Amino acid sequence: MNLIEIYSEIKQQKLFGRYITNKHIEPILESLSNDFGVSTIGCSVNKKPIYAVKIGTGSNKILMWSQMHGNESTTTKSLFDLFNFLKQDSVEAENIKKEFTLLCIPILNPDGAEAYTRVNANEIDLNRDSVNLSQPESLLLRKMFDDFKPDYCFNLHDQRTIFSAGNTRNPATVSFLAPAYDESRDYNDVRRKAISVIVAMNDELQKYIPNQVGRFDDSFNINCIGDMFQSLNVPTILFEAGHYQGDYEREETRKYIFVALMSSLQFIYNNDTIEDKTTNYVNIPQNRVLFVDFAYRNFNVNCNSLNIITTFAAQYKEILIDNKIVFEAYFTEIKDGLAFFGHQEYDGEEGDYSDDSNNVPEIGKKANFYLNKNIKFVNGLIKM
Repeated sequence: MNLIEIYSEIKQQKLFGRYITNKHIEPILESLSNDFGVSTIGCSVNKKPIYAVKIGTGSNKILMWSQMHGNESTTTKSLFDLFNFLKQDSVEAENIKKEFTLLCIPILNPDGAEAYTRVNANEIDLNRDSVNLSQPESLLLRKMFDDFKPDYCFNLHDQRTIFSAGNTRNPATVSFLAPAYDESRDYNDVRRKAISVIVAMNDELQKYIPNQVGRFDDSFNINCIGDMFQSLNVPTILFEAGHYQGDYEREETRKYIFVALMSSLQFIYNNDTIEDKTTNYVNIPQNRVLFVDFAYRNFNVNCNSLNIITTFAAQYKEILIDNKIVFEAYFTEIKDGLAFFGHQEYDGEEGDYSDDSNNVPEIGKKANFYLNKNIKFVNGLIKM
């Protein structure tokens, strides 16, 4: 089964870009067929509905939730792509619905989604609230976990553009983690089950994005929901949707999350026994912070009457303006010999830096400047 070809046929066209809220998903939820049990399972701090979608009648139960962090929407789009696939009457779709019961929460944090923030309306990171359970969204997820009694949990997130897959200049387009279940970070049968699924997803993804799959850091924190659920003896997998070359809207990345979700289901469907794949898992390169959005090398900066050949970097901030995400580039580092890769790199060839203020790049300043007074950079990019 060619998952990329399938994806091109089933992609949910009504969802696009980074800003995904209840207003975007509600019309789609209303249009789902009777195969999908759509329900309102609770409310957010601001009384926005939190929805769940239940698909399938099988004995393998998987709980999935997305947008626990409101500004991490890529996996939400992928869930709706998966729903589109499962709407079909193909043999593959019918097998999944017979083998599995999937309980999916597309947007756990609708207040954060609307405000485009990581935290909820009380400014609490829901992924650090698994012990205190101080927020209605956290309590709701825990109740769903306790009532549904899943065989697997899929914790669906986005990660920033700064991550590489190991010590390479390959972006970590998709990353995974089988969270630790205690401080020792040892491997038990529960964690190994999660690891086996991750290895299967990585094997499939390597066909399409070779060397662009990473492994997230497994430092233990029982306040994190994945660590908590793993410690409660349910195999739990963290999905991190990251950067694909030039894909700031995460439309390519959503495709690979769909591939990962499908290959996970195929693996679980076809494997009654779990082999120890720990070695394969640890061989997935660990995420490193090696990228910036823009790297500008070998620029001549006149500072206090001294000419200095230096390197500086800029990073996009994602700003919500009129219900759209605008990417605004700001300088983040100025340092000779900057040891980062840029998703976009420019060699100034020792030409002169200038701008419309003090002719010095400064951290926090917008990335609007000139090279040799005649090449203009606007919002980080050369203006053509």
